[in-house]
Amino acid sequence: MEQPLSNLACNSTMSSKQKSLLFHYIFFTLRQVKRMLKQWEGEASLAVDDELRKQALNSMHWKDFHCQGGAVFAVPYPEWETLLLRLIVAYQTLCDYLDNLCDRASCTDGAAFRQLHESLKDALTPGAPLQEYYSLYPYQDDSGYIAKLVQECQDCLQELPSYPVVYDDVILLAQLYIDLQVHKHIDLEQREPVLINWAEQHLKSYSGVLWQEFAAASGSTLAVFALWGLASQPGITKSECTEVMQAYFPWICGLHILLDYFIDQEEDRQGGDLNFTFYYASQQEMMERLKLFIRESHKNAVLCKQGDFAKTVVEGLLAMYLSDRKVKKLGYHEMARDLLSQSGKGALNTYRICSVVRQFL
Repeated sequence: MEQPLSNLACNSTMSSKQKSLLFHYIFFTLRQVKRMLKQWEGEASLAVDDELRKQALNSMHWKDFHCQGGAVFAVPYPEWETLLLRLIVAYQTLCDYLDNLCDRASCTDGAAFRQLHESLKDALTPGAPLQEYYSLYPYQDDSGYIAKLVQECQDCLQELPSYPVVYDDVILLAQLYIDLQVHKHIDLEQREPVLINWAEQHLKSYSGVLWQEFAAASGSTLAVFALWGLASQPGITKSECTEVMQAYFPWICGLHILLDYFIDQEEDRQGGDLNFTFYYASQQEMMERLKLFIRESHKNAVLCKQGDFAKTVVEGLLAMYLSDRKVKKLGYHEMARDLLSQSGKGALNTYRICSVVRQFL
């Protein structure tokens, strides 16, 4: 029988700050996210086009955990938490919706995907005029759904006191995300060579990282959320921004998406879907590379201003993904234990708590 959540936290080696953050996240933040997603669900349901309405609602139904996970980046900033939650939920909802439009709606037109994703860059640029995002896409009338998400992001970002300091890095991360989304959704016969060529052009800046790992890191929004949290603080410096970038990209971001692919291996194999862990020569190499990303994530996390929080993020990623029911169902629990041990007692304790938290989600 599972221990009560309070007992697990009290018996753990977590710091008092980590415990406080975790309890606040579980019992306050997640409720806020649920309420915000409900509001966006109402907006999505207004879309005139049946396909767009379907993809918007499906993206929230199946990917709400993306917003739930991203919301933790608002917790260390109490005075800004509500605004950061609005921002994270709107931006992640937009990302998930666009992903569905590229992946689920029978379109493989790279130019159409790139035009749709212009909305992300506009969302990140306060004052940027709205564009015809659907101009090359076969479905058109979303009753202003994308426009509302973009406007919400712009309004929130306008209020962050240090956003100009992090803006260039946020746009860089968004461009990598857009490139990945476009390349990985084009026609199957073009997809792999285009992805490899694109990723390899960037590898000279990321020593020791493989092409599929760079691609995986590009698919994470965590570095953007971390930079937004930093931008809520007045007077930050460019060096603080650089420290966050070095911790999160490619290491924490790469770990994030590689863990996602790790637990989806069987599902993707059956569906014939792209999975970056399939490009490792063996299961042993995959495990070695995941362990490397865990070590590098921890090593770089301590170098940034919010080092304790970044460490909690690493432990939380391992706990969240490795406590997924698919891990036990597919017989991955020995590998999961091996990965958790690489991160130390903090990850194991967070894993135990996360196993209980899943009962509330």
